[in-house]
Amino acid sequence: MNTPNSLTLLLFLFFTFVALGYAWSCAVFPYKACRSCRGVGFFRSPVFRAIRLCRRCDGTGRTLRAGRRAYNAYLRARRSFQDTRERNRRNDDH
Repeated sequence: MNTPNSLTLLLFLFFTFVALGYAWSCAVFPYKACRSCRGVGFFRSPVFRAIRLCRRCDGTGRTLRAGRRAYNAYLRARRSFQDTRERNRRNDDH
């Protein structure tokens, strides 16, 4: 095995390992702390200490991670495709 192929293989294995690790972490921990409120879920007024809920996370303090959002979009598209295919199959039978 020559050096460029060895380096390519190592880079491929490294990026595959990183991608699988990120996919696993998105499956186990789908939420991250909201960037706007820093995971608190609300903002406090500096004067009267009133509380206002965060609009980005609706007061939960958590938002979906980008990888989980992409996976959910993939599942929605797949489900829609399968439903359309099933609907077409039923219409062809009649």
